[in-house]
Amino acid sequence: MSMSSPRLNRRDFLTLAGAATLAAPFIGRARAAEPVRIGEINSYSRIPAFTLPYRNGWTLAVEQVNAAGGVLGGRMLEVISRDDGGDPGQAVTAAQELVAGNGVHALAGTFLSNVGLAVADFAAQRKTLFLAAEPLADAMTWEKGNRYTFRLRPSTWMQATVLAREAARLPAKRWATVAPNYEYGQAAVARFKSLLQELRPDVTFVGEQWPALFKLDAGATVQALEEAKPDAVFNVLFGADLPKFVREGSLRGLFENRTVVSLLTGEPEYLNPLGAEAPEGWIVTGYPWYDIDTPAHRAYVDAYKKRWNEDPVLGSLVGYNTFSALAVAFQAAGSTDPEALVKAFKGLTFSAPIGDITFRAADHQSTMGTWVGRTAVRNGKGVMVDWTYVDGTDLLPPPETAASWRPAEAAPAQ
Repeated sequence: MSMSSPRLNRRDFLTLAGAATLAAPFIGRARAAEPVRIGEINSYSRIPAFTLPYRNGWTLAVEQVNAAGGVLGGRMLEVISRDDGGDPGQAVTAAQELVAGNGVHALAGTFLSNVGLAVADFAAQRKTLFLAAEPLADAMTWEKGNRYTFRLRPSTWMQATVLAREAARLPAKRWATVAPNYEYGQAAVARFKSLLQELRPDVTFVGEQWPALFKLDAGATVQALEEAKPDAVFNVLFGADLPKFVREGSLRGLFENRTVVSLLTGEPEYLNPLGAEAPEGWIVTGYPWYDIDTPAHRAYVDAYKKRWNEDPVLGSLVGYNTFSALAVAFQAAGSTDPEALVKAFKGLTFSAPIGDITFRAADHQSTMGTWVGRTAVRNGKGVMVDWTYVDGTDLLPPPETAASWRPAEAAPAQ
């Protein structure tokens, strides 16, 4: 294990934790009783379909770590969670209270990109480690990246890249797009258009629709897309907007003889509510947990089902991976000092249910990948079929390129 690229799996860090406990004197063990506190912030009331299973996922990870002896010589993980209501101001207020009032050693979570960016800015100002779990904005690790912020989930760039590659194989030449009008939607469309036109110079974009987030006028949007007469549609809608779009588009014939390429739609959070109405044949990113047949993933699914008596969704996996990574990072850092945590996270590799994931030192983005496939209906439920898992390493720009897109990293205060 090199100092520049620390790698600890769950077994490694629990072995180290046990050894440290046995070797420590009585006073050291007494001091180690103080928990390692993590402040967790997310949009539980705004986006429950993703965030409540996400909370179940991180709760399972924390329980497993603590049952195995905790970290740093026997210190338990303690999570203090707050609901940001999907509002950046509320999120920053919660972060302030967690750091100043509760003395947390790190921050984690957030869902919406604007919320995550606000917490990342706060973390940089307060020199507090922040592991962004879900927000997809490319700016999180590039244009607005900072020393103290890392991200787990594959970014907008990564997911739009894998879909643009799939789209380039289609005969479609005339494309239309529909996306929520905020950071995530704008970046997804920009990346998709740029890469698709690079791969296929004969492609043109004949229409764009930009509904406000979660305020889709489905009838007007579908009509406008139909009037553009595209060969294919790139869709970035999610949450409550997606079922409206699917139902109205199906009713008006928008999807007949047209391919739809759709970001996130293969995630169970969004397919499950559609039931038998789920679209068939869309090219999507998602999470086909039901067909991932590896020992590590089966063990995770079994543990999740046993603990919560429900099937996992992508939010569950994101929550589990986020707090598994934090546990490994604290152990690798050897302390709760934020500067030590930053150094530990740079190049850190940890073992997840879907395989090893690394946080790149160059831009603090993890290499957690994404599944790409097509939608289908199986036993009255929407699923992903013909899918492939694409490792995040294959979807990111070279480290030196990504590093050049980040602001100069300020040296820590002495």
